[in-house]
Amino acid sequence: MSAENLPPAVREQLTRLDQFQQNLQAIMMQKQQVDLELIEIEKATSELIKAKPTDPVYKTSGSILVKVNKTDLSKELAEKKEVATTRQMVLSKQEVRLKDNVKELQSKLEQSLKSVNPKQ
Repeated sequence: MSAENLPPAVREQLTRLDQFQQNLQAIMMQKQQVDLELIEIEKATSELIKAKPTDPVYKTSGSILVKVNKTDLSKELAEKKEVATTRQMVLSKQEVRLKDNVKELQSKLEQSLKSVNPKQ
């Protein structure tokens, strides 16, 4: 059965399912980027801890390195970690909600398709 032969309600469900799946994929990609950012922050923090108080510390600013105060950089990394962790939690909640929506809509769609084509 082609999509044109489906009732409008079923076509709408298919469209919504597609949108949910696209949103879910986008959320998962964003979450992966935040996870990578957190790993980088952890590595930078670890290296910063290893540095002696007298060692010069640099951070990237665009395509150059800028000498910075170790304490200021520690605070900046802690703030970035907090923001990234919060973002990760929000994305995780959105991911769970979207997965639930996809499962629910798939179930409804299966029921709708069975009622449209009872031979299955």
